[in-house]
Amino acid sequence: MSAPFAPAFADLPASLPIFPLTGVLLLPRGRLPLNVFEKRYLAMTEDALKAERLIGMVQPQAGGSDADEPALYRTGCAGRMTEFAETEDGRYLITLTGLVRFDIARELPQDRLYRRVVADWQPYRGDLEADAAPIERERLLAALKPFFRRHNIAAEWAAVEATPDDRLVTTIAMAAPFAPNEKQALLEARGLAERARLLTALVEMAVHGGESADAARH
Repeated sequence: MSAPFAPAFADLPASLPIFPLTGVLLLPRGRLPLNVFEKRYLAMTEDALKAERLIGMVQPQAGGSDADEPALYRTGCAGRMTEFAETEDGRYLITLTGLVRFDIARELPQDRLYRRVVADWQPYRGDLEADAAPIERERLLAALKPFFRRHNIAAEWAAVEATPDDRLVTTIAMAAPFAPNEKQALLEARGLAERARLLTALVEMAVHGGESADAARH
């Protein structure tokens, strides 16, 4: 079921602002807190609040700097602002809830402080509905215990075991300290089952000193 305030697929905007951040992953139905302090992104947040409240999270390609205007990966994920707060020192604290992925069809002329793109939503129409595909849950859970220990991640294991498949995969994929290209591979996975397989492979490789996401994808 879609979130009650989320737009229908037909109502998604043709263009949206983007927030390029290396190593930051947003997935549909995931929640991403952001501390916004740069002038351009303060302006972006204010403009998004006046419109659909959508911001596209996308990673710069390898070697690009967040501070410049680097080339971007083609695929990102749009998040809807579901929490917003101001701070006394002039920052915005926002939370984006992942809505649907998009491909960048083209970048618009930069007539504002921030970058905007024309979004192709069509390949990801299914993101608006929960994915109930089966995953190899026991294998993933078995890999997570040593992974958490290796990275000193404190977790309430009973809560982890009780987490539904889609939320478990989304939460771990977003929060785990994977490399940017590995995060991108998780974003571009076709659905829950493929993302879970890739996530499990990445976790297992991290535990056993494996190589990279590129090997895990094949």
